[in-house]
Amino acid sequence: MLQRRPRRMMNQMNVVPYIDVMLVLLVIFMVTAPMFTPGVIDVPSVTHAAQVDATPLEISIEADGRYFVGEGGKRSQVANLDALIAEVQTRVKDNRPVVVTAHRDLKYSAVVTVADRLHEAGIQRVALTVRQQGS
Repeated sequence: MLQRRPRRMMNQMNVVPYIDVMLVLLVIFMVTAPMFTPGVIDVPSVTHAAQVDATPLEISIEADGRYFVGEGGKRSQVANLDALIAEVQTRVKDNRPVVVTAHRDLKYSAVVTVADRLHEAGIQRVALTVRQQGS
């Protein structure tokens, strides 16, 4: 008498149905792709770039905490933070930008305090820069 061995379980996945589905999707996309027209984007042409008329007001904070206000290379020392804010408010008109330059060894909290006080005083355009050690 002939004995049959029990069938072993296959541990492989049958991927043939998945390949069929992928091929059907590929055909659908190939047929429908030419039907879509690409959107046309109207990009405005610029003949002249807008010029920035106002030079920024420069605030410098030294490593020892002294404040300076200047523009065009001329700097004047200010006694404290309140005097600095008052000086900036008198000089800033028509949304003029303000640049805060700090020494690289200065604590970051001092720079953030100046930026926060400027924002509270109504100065909206504030930029931060860092002065390298040699300059």
